[in-house]
Amino acid sequence: MSKTLAIMEIERFAIHDGPGIRTTVFLQGCPLHCKWCANPESQKIGTKLLYLSNKCNGCGDCYRACVYKAITFEKDRPVFHRDKCVQCRKCEEACLQNAIHFSGEIMEVDEIVDIILKDKDYYQNSGGGVTVSGGEAFVQFEGFLALLQKCKENNLHTAVETCGQYDVRKIKEAMPLLDLFLFDLKHANAQQLYEYTGGNLEQILENIQYIASIDPNKIILRVPVLPGFNFDEQSINDIFNLAVEFGITNIHLLPYHTLGMSKYEQLGLNYDYAIKNKKSILKEELTPYQKMGEEKGLKIQIGG
Repeated sequence: MSKTLAIMEIERFAIHDGPGIRTTVFLQGCPLHCKWCANPESQKIGTKLLYLSNKCNGCGDCYRACVYKAITFEKDRPVFHRDKCVQCRKCEEACLQNAIHFSGEIMEVDEIVDIILKDKDYYQNSGGGVTVSGGEAFVQFEGFLALLQKCKENNLHTAVETCGQYDVRKIKEAMPLLDLFLFDLKHANAQQLYEYTGGNLEQILENIQYIASIDPNKIILRVPVLPGFNFDEQSINDIFNLAVEFGITNIHLLPYHTLGMSKYEQLGLNYDYAIKNKKSILKEELTPYQKMGEEKGLKIQIGG
């Protein structure tokens, strides 16, 4: 029986999710609930309706197409009652302005691999490959493993972007099929991490330590630097010290941005974190932290 995966998006020619030119497969489902999440449509498995108000011309075709009364029309604009939506996509088909689209679909692993292999020559010429991101790839573990196995059968470099919130036994099973872990480490304080993300620092560090004990070069720590959370010398220094302790040398500092705000608007959600933190962090603001890490013998990159 073939395996399936609930995906959010497949991005071809990605250049920020590992070495070389890559295809990034974004899966749905995540055990965390980070207040700043830039991809809220990936947090839970299922199809999500997104509405881009700036593309809407108020024609009303979506309203007329919806037989389930999930759309009403007020002040020349559609109002979406998402609890009534059955994801039939009739509104998307009716919208000639592309103001409505649905994110999230179930795909066969073989279908995904067919898309990936279209760019195999680019991977080989650039030292690239495939990155599985999310959400959190380990949530859909069986399908994730099946995808990795297919990639390895085609001699592709594999990477995963992960939050680390799962049993270490999954790491042990997946590790032979993975060449690189892009591992988020958001905070070294367990209480802060739990309060803002729901994460279990002990479990996350166990997984990082296990990978590093086998091959520290297989892991890049990615630190999203966030105002009001870890954008301070003590927090970043604590993460650097953990990297040194585990023998990990590669760290990416990812400056906070507000680009995800539009996703919340499209989903009909409030983005409270961005409302409170309206300014993105500039790359040059992280230069002092880069120097601090380099003094500890770490390779610090600003940006992914």
